[in-house]
Amino acid sequence: MLSHADLTSHAKALLTQNDKGGYTVPTAKLYPFQWNWDSAFVAMGFATYDVPRAYRELEMLASAQWDDGMLPQIVFHAAADTYFPGPEVWKTDHKTLGRPRSSGITQPPVFGIALRAVHEAAGARGETALQQRTQPLFKAALQHHRWWLTARDPQATGLVAVLHNWETGSDNSPAWDEAFARVPTTTTTTVQRKDTGHVDAAMRPRDIDYQRYIHLVDAYAAVSWDAARQWQVAPFKIAEVQMTSILARATEDLIALSYSLGTPAEQSELLDMHERLLAGLQAQWRPELARFVSRDLIAKRDITTPTHAGFMPLLALDLDDYQKQRIRSELTRWLDASGGALPSVPPFANAFDAKRYWRGPIWCVVNWLLIDGLERNGMEDLADRVRAAIVGLVASQGFAEYFDPLTGEGCGGLDFSWTAATYLHLTKGA
Repeated sequence: MLSHADLTSHAKALLTQNDKGGYTVPTAKLYPFQWNWDSAFVAMGFATYDVPRAYRELEMLASAQWDDGMLPQIVFHAAADTYFPGPEVWKTDHKTLGRPRSSGITQPPVFGIALRAVHEAAGARGETALQQRTQPLFKAALQHHRWWLTARDPQATGLVAVLHNWETGSDNSPAWDEAFARVPTTTTTTVQRKDTGHVDAAMRPRDIDYQRYIHLVDAYAAVSWDAARQWQVAPFKIAEVQMTSILARATEDLIALSYSLGTPAEQSELLDMHERLLAGLQAQWRPELARFVSRDLIAKRDITTPTHAGFMPLLALDLDDYQKQRIRSELTRWLDASGGALPSVPPFANAFDAKRYWRGPIWCVVNWLLIDGLERNGMEDLADRVRAAIVGLVASQGFAEYFDPLTGEGCGGLDFSWTAATYLHLTKGA
């Protein structure tokens, strides 16, 4: 097992290795482009030792922002033939004129959280001149949040929706199984999977899953990626608590930045956004489950499948004592079953699969968010337990994409950027 000093050195070397000229790929070959929420976490990792490079990561992502405010899931800064689907499948060129080509969907809006972290890291290091770079990124983040509230919550419910499972980051979560059973497997695109050439197929989504994933891409490309028309034709529409939680927390962070960077009108707008999102989240609390739930907007019913997303509202909400007591009990049950860290699905659930992507494994960035939420809500003992478990997994297995919650084995892609960033963030100053 490597020492903390060695792991820190290796983590920094890994981010340098995956740096492709101002943006960081998640890992070579398997994910050879810039991914939205990966880059936000990576920026916070860089901010622990290289603030200018942290700003650059966010600036490269913002360079691909669409005119309507959407920050894409994938930015295709350079060509690569090791990933499917590439830009030719997305058919977004009419949306990306004058900027890098990109996918047509988004990902969890960690951008605002990262921007505040990077801005404050610059201040803490006395690099206040660098903080001038926050202003245009603040404007980009605000525009993105406006897009979320208009494009993905047109009824102003306080819960933002996803129209593609890839937007959630939790691609093949069992939470989507019932909704995906309604999505056709027909597609006009030839599915040419590249991922199973790099990673054991038993760890990846199934072929039939990919047929449905690409059906959604075809459907939205057919309406020219117009947000209002996508909402109308979407066969997959989930009001998602993890996405809403991250957006609410990012909005809180933009509010903090707005007092020095924004106008009074922007401050007021953000405060209204924040209030709406918090109300939407609180409405999804289910005391009988001791967690929060997403909602299938097409079937018009709750999604009660147990996944990590049910605990993500801790990131944004200040829970009451009863909620804290119920969540502490339920979360402890999950941690006891998986070595002290939060799994994507608990081992005692019917849908659990220890190694298949988001159907059981432990993901470092999810636990990073959970730790933040636990500390926010005064559960420092659980936060310390989760932090120790994650640091221990990395020390034992290296910077794997994710980890088997039963054996601790590192799985998926290796030399993963956001795992290295997580280690740097969780151990800074240690």
